[in-house]
Amino acid sequence: MSAFPTEADVVVIGAGIVGNSLTRHLAEEGWRRIVLVDKGPLPDPGGSTGHASNFIFPVDHSKEITALTVDSLRQYEKLGVVTTCGGLELARTPERVDELRRRTASARAYGVEAELVDAARVGELVPFVNTDPVLAGFWTPSVAVVDPVRAGASLRARAEELGALTVVPDTEVTGIRVERGHVRGVETDAGEIATDTVVVACGVWSPRIAATAGARIPLTPAVHQMIDVGPIPELERTNTEIAHPLVRDMDAMMYERQKWADLEIGSYAHRPILHDPSEIPSLAEAALSPTQLPFTPDDFRAQFEDARTLVGSLIDTPGVEVRHAINGLLSMTPDGAPVLGETPEVRGLWSAAAVWIKEGPGVGRMLAQWMTHGEPEIDLHGADIARFYPHQRTKAAVRARAAEGFNKTYGIVHPREQWRSVRPQRISPFHARQTALGAVFFEVGGWERPQWYGANETLLEEFGDRVPRREHEWDARWWSPIVEAEHLAMRERGAVIDLSAFAQFDVVGPGALDYLQRLVVARVDRPVGSLVYTPVLTPHGGFRSDLTLVRLGQRHFRVVTGAADGARDAFWFTRHLPDDGSVTFTEVTSAVCTLGLWGPRARDVLTAVTEDDVSDTALPFGRAKHITVDTVDVLAVRVSYVGESGWELHAPFEQGRRLWDVIVEAGAEVGVVPAGIGVYGTTGRLEKGYRLMGAELDSEHDPVEAGLALPKVKAADFMGKDAYLAARENGPVAVLCSLAMGEPRDHVDAHGVVRYPQGGEPILAPTGKRLVDSRGRPSQVTSAGPAPSLGTYLLLAYLPRELAVEGERLLVEYFGERYPVTVARVGRRPLFDPDDTRMKGAAR
Repeated sequence: MSAFPTEADVVVIGAGIVGNSLTRHLAEEGWRRIVLVDKGPLPDPGGSTGHASNFIFPVDHSKEITALTVDSLRQYEKLGVVTTCGGLELARTPERVDELRRRTASARAYGVEAELVDAARVGELVPFVNTDPVLAGFWTPSVAVVDPVRAGASLRARAEELGALTVVPDTEVTGIRVERGHVRGVETDAGEIATDTVVVACGVWSPRIAATAGARIPLTPAVHQMIDVGPIPELERTNTEIAHPLVRDMDAMMYERQKWADLEIGSYAHRPILHDPSEIPSLAEAALSPTQLPFTPDDFRAQFEDARTLVGSLIDTPGVEVRHAINGLLSMTPDGAPVLGETPEVRGLWSAAAVWIKEGPGVGRMLAQWMTHGEPEIDLHGADIARFYPHQRTKAAVRARAAEGFNKTYGIVHPREQWRSVRPQRISPFHARQTALGAVFFEVGGWERPQWYGANETLLEEFGDRVPRREHEWDARWWSPIVEAEHLAMRERGAVIDLSAFAQFDVVGPGALDYLQRLVVARVDRPVGSLVYTPVLTPHGGFRSDLTLVRLGQRHFRVVTGAADGARDAFWFTRHLPDDGSVTFTEVTSAVCTLGLWGPRARDVLTAVTEDDVSDTALPFGRAKHITVDTVDVLAVRVSYVGESGWELHAPFEQGRRLWDVIVEAGAEVGVVPAGIGVYGTTGRLEKGYRLMGAELDSEHDPVEAGLALPKVKAADFMGKDAYLAARENGPVAVLCSLAMGEPRDHVDAHGVVRYPQGGEPILAPTGKRLVDSRGRPSQVTSAGPAPSLGTYLLLAYLPRELAVEGERLLVEYFGERYPVTVARVGRRPLFDPDDTRMKGAAR
């Protein structure tokens, strides 16, 4: 055994599948002096990797999770630790059949071979399944089982072959030493290892280890129940680990799979059983392993009966008994996604937690790229640990959302579905007024935002047939025709929209200008009062963020960004602050409330409540100035995300209710109504073709492809500039386009029901062929929604450059059916008011 290392370039804590994968990929990226430490013995140190059911179903509705899974499967295959057996996901209800149709579309979008099969075919593929309760199955031939322990050994061996890795098993990490907010060492029961970089990859123990450094990794250990029943003669005769396809009994939230002579049955249908990392037994105390807790049979009784209805021919065989049963621990996060990346609290401390076996090698490769080059090739914003605000990383919030999310593991989750726990968390000063108007609140970043107002139901009568009703329950779920009525009211008269969920930051100091110039694409050196809409790029030229800057003084800038991105943006900006103290970065979100006021009568409203000059001359588009509204000091920002003339009105939070009352009362006189975020973020945005971070804008696409390249490139250097210049020189590989579905009669399903895609669906050639650009990126819907002013339904999608032609006819696949779409606009020019005369022109 080699001597205990006292120094390292990086210490990886945890020798499960993620830690092992990471060591290999770091070594291949050129890292040396890598130390892998685990408190358990090798090859199986006792974490979740050793007991988790080791199968891989590649299809997920999430693009990034599917990409990680497909990448992992390829790596497992190269290691020779894969047995491909195929897999079936079964439907017992019509609702689940629809969900399997949706999964088929996701499979097509991501290039995974899969098909919907009937019950007879299910019986042919898995003869021991009782097909009586089965309505359909989702068949994926590439589903496989892997040996993650053997895979881990191979991955470690590769890093050792490169002379890069020292493995330290049977060694307890007792703490992480931090100085001035930066990692400086790892303390163990065998001594300290000096290092500036640590990766916490120890699964259910990750929160406890990170806490020793003063950081929070938002996950909680949760129980997943598993039993093995056997010996089953029919399975024993196969003389192999798995001879039949894996089965997921989706409506029962269970799975069944062969494991040599036994049948393993796992469940996500039982009550959420959460634990604290400090409660996990030690190696010495554990009967089996620390993550295999004693089975609680009462929680499995109903599940066993569900299994009996499906595979009773096996488990009711004489002599078959439960031979192994555990409450296995796995990691649950507040939104069900992994937590990856550098922790917001401590520099040099990275998280690689809440990762399943199916994603492990892919995560290892992406994290190694991230640590080496500043970003991974797969956009991981949905898994970035920095996505969580501080309140979302608290123990209470993590446990509440994990408990709510556990039974959604095999659930049918709508794209717009709202969480119910830990609400309300953050409310604007307008909240009481909005509640009185029957607001239906959606949550983002903890903020309660009205999506529409019940009080506006009267608008449905006013606009009549211009507002279609959605007949299909799925399309109508978490939606209301009131949104479209509010939109039309805004276009004809005006609307007031609560934007207090904006994340806002003040950048102040003598170095503020140079600092921002280095971080954003647009030129920041503009007169006081100017607005700057700008992308923020990754080192390789993809989108890191998309935001607005307001220059409030020579050394004072306001950063305004979306609520969903505020935590990640705060992390990025603080990580790049200069060390000389010339810039301060202060969050002011909780000090500022914001009302949007837009529409043909917006100026009538504002001039009625202020004595300040808000004419086009005094406050032109793209400018900001302080005014007084009644008794409230307001920063009026002439900007629009909905394509109408108007302002964002930013005011002190404690004066928000006064601002609301004054503006809404004046608006009522001319027919201006409160409207929800459904107008701001969907209908108004899509009619103008405006891009959204996390949807159209991600690190895998650049500003040229998104149509956001600026006319000129500023002289100052900035993050991603070389890649940006290269993209401008080479031209786009794919182009973001607006696609129109035409009139309702053009998107009617086989049952005569008008259907409305929600986002994520594949865009296909007229022949049904999947569209992929020359970089291997599929064409799929990034955003979808109605365009009431245009009388159509719009989709945004990146298309290969040769198909980005206005008038081109294509298809969109939705719930197993294909509907015609037309390329209505290529690039950024809006479909509604293409010259922006309503938004930027003279007051009406």
